[in-house]
Amino acid sequence: MSKISEIDRNLAVRGKIEGVELCFRNARQEPFAVYGLLPGGEHEPFRRIPQQTAQAVNEGVLALHTNTAGGRVRFQTDSACVAIRAKMPEKCLMPHMTFLGSSGFDLYLTEGTACRYAGSFMPPVDRMGGYESMIRFPDRALRDVTINFPLYDAVDELFIGLEPGAALQSGGRYRTEQPVIYYGSSITQGGCASRPGNSYQAVISRMLDCDYRNLGWSGSARGERVMAEYIAAQPMSLFFMDYDHNSPSAEHLAQTHEAFFLSVREKNPDLPVILASKTDLPLSSQAARERDERRRIVSRTYENALRRGDRNVRLIDGGTVFSCLEAQGLTADSCTVDGCHPNDLGFLCMAQVFGREIGEMLGRQQHTAP
Repeated sequence: MSKISEIDRNLAVRGKIEGVELCFRNARQEPFAVYGLLPGGEHEPFRRIPQQTAQAVNEGVLALHTNTAGGRVRFQTDSACVAIRAKMPEKCLMPHMTFLGSSGFDLYLTEGTACRYAGSFMPPVDRMGGYESMIRFPDRALRDVTINFPLYDAVDELFIGLEPGAALQSGGRYRTEQPVIYYGSSITQGGCASRPGNSYQAVISRMLDCDYRNLGWSGSARGERVMAEYIAAQPMSLFFMDYDHNSPSAEHLAQTHEAFFLSVREKNPDLPVILASKTDLPLSSQAARERDERRRIVSRTYENALRRGDRNVRLIDGGTVFSCLEAQGLTADSCTVDGCHPNDLGFLCMAQVFGREIGEMLGRQQHTAP
């Protein structure tokens, strides 16, 4: 049987750039600026939190802390093409998420107040140890570039390739420079967006022109005190807390949820905080009861905060997030791949609902959803 790449050349993917002269530079070095990840050293992987902290939380977080969800590199160049050379030690293949989403990079261009998608660096399914890929532009003009890192794979090294002699300078700065920090589950990490720029945090970042850090831990966000204390010590403009998906039980959630919030609030008395309950579509009456019980626990944390006089906290009922489609004649079951993990439509709904609340708390107006 013929390969699909032989039948349709638009679906062919190469993992090595040939026949083009490029000058590659380390993305960790200026004038490149890496966001959403710890700077680290040249001979260690990019990390979302320190290894020592990850070890103290749980085995899942330790395994996932080198996944580069939320990582970005920004710069300006007039090169007519931009390439990447990524060193990636493993390969994350999942049946319900695209390989581009889990293991690829995509590129956006900022033009005034708008930020638009300009292409994907497609990873070959058979890649081993990393890959190269290139995106061409129609001409040579100064462009403000953002490259999003993979949502699930680890990246040891990233080099950016430009035409020899091309201009290279620092990229634009975010209007909100202190990051929004998101803590949660696989959905927070980005499962199952088709590409990195379609995770809801990336969409919100483009809507509001704000930096962010993705502390989503697939199957491993359980409200540990170590994680709460780490987050409480970080500089941030807003904290978004959404981890009830991964809590082993409603009882565990009740034991940890308010305690987690209070750990962050104690160190950050005026910080805007958003509490959200899960967006799952219950596929049985038992699942619906479990969802409602968890929602009551999250709501109790919020109500207790209000009783204490906290006016910098908001609550989002996750069960209402996908209902924004009803005005368009669509149903919520169009929003996920499995009743739980959002597809791109689901992530856009989340970005619209979450982004509206985040924008109001930050005092910012949304741009048109990209």
